[in-house]
Amino acid sequence: MEEKEMVRTNTTHPADTNGDGKVSKEEHNMYLEFKRKELEDNDAMRDAQRRMAWFAMFGMLLYPFAVVLASVSGVDQAAQILGDMAATYFVSVAAIVAAFFGTQAYANK
Repeated sequence: MEEKEMVRTNTTHPADTNGDGKVSKEEHNMYLEFKRKELEDNDAMRDAQRRMAWFAMFGMLLYPFAVVLASVSGVDQAAQILGDMAATYFVSVAAIVAAFFGTQAYANK
């Protein structure tokens, strides 16, 4: 009969920081605190990304008004510069907004 070597897997709980196989009250509380902080950080990151995307979208909508306002104000050089920058601005901002919505769609999948 062949002897098979038993492979022992170490399946300890992530809260077991000292590796003794037991989760003490202190380890459990520390684990819960780390998880709470992780959730708060993820929430803050999503909020920041959402604000950035909205700010970028409003910028895309208000940019043409800035060109018109500069032209009406009689600052033709500013209107010309803003008009020349428009192509680069819209592509850059659209990339930011697309990246945000793309990551959201991928994460929700």
